[in-house]
Amino acid sequence: MPKHLVCLTFDHDNTSPFISREMTSPTAISRGDFGMVASERILALLAKHKVPTTWFIPGHTIETYPGSVAAVVKAGHEIGHHGWTHRPPATLGKEAEDRELARGNEAIKKLTGRFARGYRSPSWDLSPYSIGLLLKHGFVYDSSLMGHDYLPYQARDGDVVTLEEPLIHGPDTKLIEMPISWTLDDFPVFEYMRYQNLIQAGLMNAALVGDNWLADFTYMRDHHDWGILTYTFHPHIIGRGHRLIMLEWLIGKLRESGAEFITMEQGVEEYRAKYPKGRSERGRP
Repeated sequence: MPKHLVCLTFDHDNTSPFISREMTSPTAISRGDFGMVASERILALLAKHKVPTTWFIPGHTIETYPGSVAAVVKAGHEIGHHGWTHRPPATLGKEAEDRELARGNEAIKKLTGRFARGYRSPSWDLSPYSIGLLLKHGFVYDSSLMGHDYLPYQARDGDVVTLEEPLIHGPDTKLIEMPISWTLDDFPVFEYMRYQNLIQAGLMNAALVGDNWLADFTYMRDHHDWGILTYTFHPHIIGRGHRLIMLEWLIGKLRESGAEFITMEQGVEEYRAKYPKGRSERGRP
C-alpha cells in the first residue's frame, strides 16, 4: 500500500546565525528575537492541525531562550541537535566540532531528559570528520545531506575527492541520512540578508513558493509508492503573518493529497521497517 510521509522541521536558531556571522548590532539581534514571537504562533498552528514535528535547536538558543524551547518540548515535538553555536562543522576543525556536539547534547539533555537522536548541521555543511563524530556521540540519524529527495539512505564516510580523479565512495555506515534540500527551505526564498560582498534578496511571494513546495510532494506521490519528504523552516522566517497563512494552506493541501505527518525520529523507524538492511547511495549503475 502506498505511503507518503512528510516531516515538517524547524531550525530554531534565532540569534545564533547572526552572531556566528558577526552580525551583532541591535537590529540584527532583534531579527533573531522575533523567533520567540513566531514560535508561539507556529506551536498554536501545529496544535490546531495536530501535526507532529521536529525542531533542531542550537545549545545557544536553549540557554538564551529557555521558556521558548521549553514550550516546544511541552507541546510534544522532537528536539534535534543543531550545534551549540551556529557554525558550520566544515569551518571548525575536528576538536572544536567534537566540543560543539558534546556541549549541544548536554544542553538538550537538560531540556528533554535525554540526548538527541538526530543531528542537523548549521548551514548544511558537514566536515570530513562529521559522520565519525556523530557515530561516536551515539546519533541515530543525520539530516544535512542531499543525495536523494524522497528516500533516506545510509550515510557514508571517507569519500576520496580529488580534482582529476573519479570520486571514490567511502563505506556506508550505520548512521541514517534523512535528506534535505535548499529548494524546500524557507531561508533562501524569504529571508533578506545583506552580507559584506552580496545581498540575498529573499522576500519571494509566499503563495508561489507554497505551490512549488506542494508540487514536490505531488511528484513523490505520483512516482514513488513510498517516500519521506522533508521541509525546513525557521521560526523567525516562516513566522510572519502572510507566510503562516501559506503554511496552514500547505498543511491542508498535503493532507488532502494523502500526506501523513511524522517526526524525523518516526521517519527513521518507518525507513527501517521499509528497508531492514538499509539502502545505499554509493553511486548508481
